[in-house]
Amino acid sequence: MFQGFSKETGEFLWELSFHNERPWFLEHKEQFERCLNQPFKDLARETGQLLQQRFPEMDVEGHVSRIYRDARRLFGRGPYKDHLWFTLWDSSAGRDGPAFWFEIGAATCSWGLGYFDVTPAEMERFRRSIDANPARFARLAEEIDGMGRYRVFGAAYARPKGSYDEPVRSWYERKYVGAEHVCDLEGDMFSPALPHILADAFTELMPMYRFLREVHLSARKDGLTRAEKERSHG
Repeated sequence: MFQGFSKETGEFLWELSFHNERPWFLEHKEQFERCLNQPFKDLARETGQLLQQRFPEMDVEGHVSRIYRDARRLFGRGPYKDHLWFTLWDSSAGRDGPAFWFEIGAATCSWGLGYFDVTPAEMERFRRSIDANPARFARLAEEIDGMGRYRVFGAAYARPKGSYDEPVRSWYERKYVGAEHVCDLEGDMFSPALPHILADAFTELMPMYRFLREVHLSARKDGLTRAEKERSHG
């Protein structure tokens, strides 16, 4: 059962960033399991369970990142990550669709909704879905903007794709897109109530998640998603 992170959690990640090498990690592996790895897995599991309870029509699946970097992509940065994340999604959309996520680092935590692993054609479908009913999407974007807690993120195109005003423009002009909230590793992050805090956050983002899921399922049906493209070339 998740009991909250602690100051030791952040301290471990700070130390790992300065001693990112196998001997140091093995020496501190018990600390890693106790203050970071096991609590993080508990948090992911309990948050997913709460989301499933609130939305029984969904089949909630999840993924928890590992501390080990991909050996093919080390580039001199050391064999370990200095942050961990988990993602939750509806099985109908699959792992390559939009997802809720939470991430913890040495000094901050963040969470939100992301539509990351997308092709240009899939994002074009996203924009066409907005164009088909601008008022509907404006309500979704304005609701998130009005919360005052979330920042829209994603690599922006060099040239404008449309002529919408904010907050729709922030979503429309991205190569991938999401909304995130960032906070310091303190306060509620040390509380056993964190799974409920995250479930509340994902609940308020659910209307936008459903819109993105619709886009993804439509794009997948037409073979526009990354998974479908890889399958067709496999």
